[in-house]
Amino acid sequence: MSEDPAKLSLSNFLAGETNDPLEAPPSFTNWMRVGAWAVKLYEPELLATADARTTISYGGQPKSVINLCSYNYLGLANHPEVIAAAHQALRTHGLGACGSPMLSGMTDLHRELERRVAQFLQREDAMIFNSGFGGALGTISGLLRKTDVAILDNRSHLSLRDGAILSRCRTEKFEHNDSGSLDAALARQKGRRQLVIVEGIYSMDGDFGNLPELLAVADSHGAKVFIDEAHSMLACGPTGRGAAEKFGVQDRFPLVYGTFSKAIGALGGFVAGSKETLQYLRFYAHPYVYSCALPPVVVAAILKALEIGTGQPELRTQLWDNADYFHAQLRGLGIDTGASTTYIMPIVIGDRERMYRLGHQLRRRGLWVAPVDYPAVPQDRICFRACVTAKHTRADLDEALNILEDTLAPAALQHA
Repeated sequence: MSEDPAKLSLSNFLAGETNDPLEAPPSFTNWMRVGAWAVKLYEPELLATADARTTISYGGQPKSVINLCSYNYLGLANHPEVIAAAHQALRTHGLGACGSPMLSGMTDLHRELERRVAQFLQREDAMIFNSGFGGALGTISGLLRKTDVAILDNRSHLSLRDGAILSRCRTEKFEHNDSGSLDAALARQKGRRQLVIVEGIYSMDGDFGNLPELLAVADSHGAKVFIDEAHSMLACGPTGRGAAEKFGVQDRFPLVYGTFSKAIGALGGFVAGSKETLQYLRFYAHPYVYSCALPPVVVAAILKALEIGTGQPELRTQLWDNADYFHAQLRGLGIDTGASTTYIMPIVIGDRERMYRLGHQLRRRGLWVAPVDYPAVPQDRICFRACVTAKHTRADLDEALNILEDTLAPAALQHA
């Protein structure tokens, strides 16, 4: 390999290098071999539940760690009542749905979850996907057509961008959370049917979508706005209805998308809105029509998690208390967390090789944070992503902060 491996990223290996389309590019295989020490930080093996403290496999041995990698924001994935509900459904409904929801995979539990989600979000109807990624992709691609324009924040999740690509519509990007940039993008595509796509919380930056200002700009152009509340659902707002509720604009989104894999602690996605729109999507969202429905055992667990999450607002209060505390302490240590104001916090390193080296040091010390590399984040914002949950104790957070101070602060001073 002629280039310095440390300067390469996944974006360098997209072109075919041989005549065999089923063969990985040889340069990629070599890059993986050279960087094997860094690759070992990915696909870690979890040996216990996704609790605030858990056990992973590291260096071939069990390693006890403080878990800042999990989306289990309210601790519902491991709640005993959620586990009990799953056990009961396993006895009554078996393991798998064994069919597409359109043909044979729909059960009474699925219908009950649709009703509960619609009721919770104060919408007429809801539909359920077996994947958060697939649900976002299917909703966007099912709604948009070739003559439409999707206008996306430039930090939009890949599922939303892929949905727009699959629809074959035109796409425009605007600068992250920038109302002026959105105004210009809408003006460039004047005369076409336009859909602005935003998120409640951006999963890499940990900041809220600038919802009131972006809605005002979209309204001025007669454009509709779609919101993905994946990371904000059940964890934000007075009743947990997401970032739109937090900013008092929930009634301005005809459709609300969310997932069951974050604060609800399971997997899958959902979209809620009018009966007519969802009836249309049930036939045109390909991941819904052509893939197996969620297992009933998972649906039963989601129903119980939703009940607990909506009935115990103190879980959200504890989540935000922990997030505010951790933010304040990180700032005090001089650690760059970008624009984050939520329980998702990038810990910006900015240099690939140093990030991976520090990642191993943190794991050896017993702190589990996720390494995030380009193109998931800009080259100069390569980072660790830390997720605080309601179940972290102050002792957990203080120990994590001590490890970060010992490991990152000297490195930051050394490379200043």
